Amino acid sequence: MGGGGGGGGFKTGTSYAVTAGISYTVTVGAGGTGSTGTGANGVSGGNSVFATITSTGGGGGGGGSAGTAGSNGGSGGGGNGGAGLAAGGSGNGGTEGQNGGSGNANDGGGGGGATAAGGNAVSGASAGNGGAGTASSLSGSSVTYSGGGGGGISPSGGTVGSGGSGGGGGGGTSGVAGTAGTANTGGGGGGGGAAGGSGGAGGSGVVIVSYPNTYADATATTGSPSFSNSGGNKIYRWTGSGSITF
Repeated sequence: MGGGGGGGGFKTGTSYAVTAGISYTVTVGAGGTGSTGTGANGVSGGNSVFATITSTGGGGGGGGSAGTAGSNGGSGGGGNGGAGLAAGGSGNGGTEGQNGGSGNANDGGGGGGATAAGGNAVSGASAGNGGAGTASSLSGSSVTYSGGGGGGISPSGGTVGSGGSGGGGGGGTSGVAGTAGTANTGGGGGGGGAAGGSGGAGGSGVVIVSYPNTYADATATTGSPSFSNSGGNKIYRWTGSGSITF
């Protein structure tokens, strides 16, 4: 009974000083792969980076069959269900994300989200839900990012964990895989159910740069970011790694 994957770290910066003619690197973190339910934890997500600002990938959900703890990350992965209490991983609370929930003998804990910790599994009743993410209008419209994945359940368990708002995937039932996190939201994947259900993959990250349209357009970009002019701002949004030169 896999724990849900933690949401990717959510981080913003304001008044960041840049120099004309300098190329600034943009890295979009890949979503981690889910646990197999019989082996190691899910793989934690990759970091997303703009220049010197780094958002840490979400922690992988607990896997295996021995009550494995979730991994640490931007938000922590949920603990695995089985063989007693399994703690959730730690999130970078206050800066990027929250802790994962604990699993128990029956069900997996929920992965942490940017705003709320993952839910703890309730013995014989339900797996933990994924923690809620954080809404941002930096892209020009309100989007919620970095929700945690829900935990999976055992054959005799109750309700699977639901994904947290912000792209988190739901948990799986016995032998059924958890749902993947939503791409380019940093959502955590859902934990797989017992008896061979694998965990869902995490959602990839996103990098957004926004500045007042009184300034000039970027002189060069790579990685094919989308561009929009909204709310008095020029907005560049990367779903794949690249760079920007002002």
